[in-house]
Amino acid sequence: MIRYWGIIFFFLCVVAISSALIAEYFFHILPCQMCLNQRYPYYFIISIYVVFYFITKKPNIWIYVLSELAVLYGLFYSIWHVGIEQNLLTGPSSCSGKLGKANSVSDLKEQILNQDVINCNEISWSLLGLSAATLNSLLLLLLLLFNTIFIFKIYSDKKKKI
Repeated sequence: MIRYWGIIFFFLCVVAISSALIAEYFFHILPCQMCLNQRYPYYFIISIYVVFYFITKKPNIWIYVLSELAVLYGLFYSIWHVGIEQNLLTGPSSCSGKLGKANSVSDLKEQILNQDVINCNEISWSLLGLSAATLNSLLLLLLLLFNTIFIFKIYSDKKKKI
């Protein structure tokens, strides 16, 4: 498995982002702002894999380190989103469906027009009682765990060669 970790990691990211896009465009499950923020790491990871792995034809430790940072970013947003869904945390004002204080009618109108239609605290769909944000958190935790193990394995192997 360690030999093919890069391919497995890339494939899991492609499946995750493809699932989100299929849910949005084919099943019309619209994402909230937090859902969209959780997609950025997958786009970044797929892009760096294309650049590092497919173009240079050789894996590099930096691809795994950059992927690790992207997974941490995604994990931050996915855990935050789960907290919002469970009413444990508050989301950004554009996400929670709450309006701030307005000094005038025009300020209130601008807040209403700039607010996302989809609230982050509403669960659009779930699988076995787990929301998409929860499933994404679990996937990202597994990716983080296995990628960290892989990075330490590469580092220890290089240290043994020196």
